[in-house]
Amino acid sequence: MTPDGATALACSNIAFVKYWGNLDPALRLPFNDSVSMNLSAATTTTAVELDHDLQRDTVEVDGRLLTGAALERAVAQLDLIRARAGLDARARVVSRNTFPMGTGIASSASGFAALTLAAARACGLRLDEAQLSAIARRGSGSAARSVPGGFVDWHAAATDEASYARSLAAPAHWDLTDVVAVVSREHKAVGSSGGHAAALTSPHFAARLSLLPGRLAVAREAIAGRDLARLGPMIEEEALCLHAVALTSRPPLIYWTGATVSLLSQVARWRSDGLPVFFTLDAGPNVHLICEGRHAPAVESLARGLPYVESVLVNEPGGHARIVPPVARHPSSGDGEPERGA
Repeated sequence: MTPDGATALACSNIAFVKYWGNLDPALRLPFNDSVSMNLSAATTTTAVELDHDLQRDTVEVDGRLLTGAALERAVAQLDLIRARAGLDARARVVSRNTFPMGTGIASSASGFAALTLAAARACGLRLDEAQLSAIARRGSGSAARSVPGGFVDWHAAATDEASYARSLAAPAHWDLTDVVAVVSREHKAVGSSGGHAAALTSPHFAARLSLLPGRLAVAREAIAGRDLARLGPMIEEEALCLHAVALTSRPPLIYWTGATVSLLSQVARWRSDGLPVFFTLDAGPNVHLICEGRHAPAVESLARGLPYVESVLVNEPGGHARIVPPVARHPSSGDGEPERGA
């Protein structure tokens, strides 16, 4: 039988109001809504080829064959889509990232969004954006936000079908820029899946939830009004609050390095010198520097000049997950580990 296949590209995203903790871990239903921006330069391209002659699924990420829990997680997502399509053919999956996995840049978001769209198309499913977002969420919660484009709002809900993401504004709505300062490429010891479970043990978890309606309102209104002076202080407070929950969970989760702390302090100095830039972080050590496009060259130059910054990735608002031409395949080089995205 001739294999059926498709290739999809999806952007990672940075959450301005975060997802941290699951109401239903099996379905990855969040406790709260979240608001994010897709990242144009942090992308995953995934090819899915179905073949009835295959005995088992194979998944290759950045030239490495997945095994163990990483493979099981991808296969579970494929099984979910095959069951919906009424198919049982095994799949050959090849995926490529433009950024380091497992370091707080949410490669599971782009990874599972791209896998979901490519697998659905390969299986002959024609799903709308809300359906694709809800299915992507089952692989990684933050993947729900990488299906729509631009600035995105993910709805919390008590049922599987009702928790999906939608676009608040198109990429061209606001020239907001995320200059990602990579201070470490080491894979975090405890991924976000573990962090979501531990979050409920923190004495500050409920307090953070009580503050989120106000933060969500600020995020939505600031995006609509293209108001960084209003958005910026809130995203810094929200990022610090999330890490306060992580630090006080049992066991404590420490995602920062000394370089992370130094860079957060540096952002405050740049701002006091008149440069309008704000920080946010996901569950990892790397820092997202948020500014408007006209200030991005200065922010990038300053970040690159810091001795503890290994590299910089500059992102404009990214588009929606989409079908693209096939990705080139490279030989496998070993075993891979998953990014357990936030």
